[in-house]
Amino acid sequence: MAVAGLRISRPITMRYVMFILGLFIGAFGCVLTIKANMGVAPWDTFHIGLQRTFGLTIGIWSQIVGVIVILSSYVVAKIRPNFAMFLNMICFGSFLDWILWMDIVPEPQAFVTRLLMFLLGVIVMAIGIGMYISPRLGAGPRDSFMLAMNERMGWSIQKVRLIIEVTVLIAGAALGGPVSIGTVLIALLTGPMIQRTIPFWEMVMKKQYNLPEPVKRQAS
Repeated sequence: MAVAGLRISRPITMRYVMFILGLFIGAFGCVLTIKANMGVAPWDTFHIGLQRTFGLTIGIWSQIVGVIVILSSYVVAKIRPNFAMFLNMICFGSFLDWILWMDIVPEPQAFVTRLLMFLLGVIVMAIGIGMYISPRLGAGPRDSFMLAMNERMGWSIQKVRLIIEVTVLIAGAALGGPVSIGTVLIALLTGPMIQRTIPFWEMVMKKQYNLPEPVKRQAS
């Protein structure tokens, strides 16, 4: 009985491991872009703008905004929050603050090094998002809304993400958040990258734990 119970619990355990690992990797990629000092993601521009205006940490603001997005998504689109959504919000903000506090990522001075770190950060973020969405435990507040718009409105992930992040970017810039060429590149590049990383990790999880067939999402 114990062995049988272990076999039943192992898939869900490994799905949560993939979920949390993806959040950590995504947070690490976010820190790489921050340290590269070439512009951050639109949501991070917003969080940093809130930090500069009202105090607290970037991670805490990420969590506060997450709560607001969860409530707004339920009111507007009837997206019901679940445990994984709140876990996403708490873990990502905590990982972000912890990595920044540990100061394990250096701040390069040379332009080429900064550019390479920035591009690496964008790639790592896309990989992390694909990893934590693939176990089908539930996406985070922001990505749940992105996926809901993709499925319900028939818009592509690239289009939905671009609209959302441009709006957030404008609000963040108004609050004093950092805006640079890197911010624009992240807004343009992450959608197409995530469009490819999500199906890849979904297939990995399906082969290992017999998940349902991945949802086919529009590419354009």
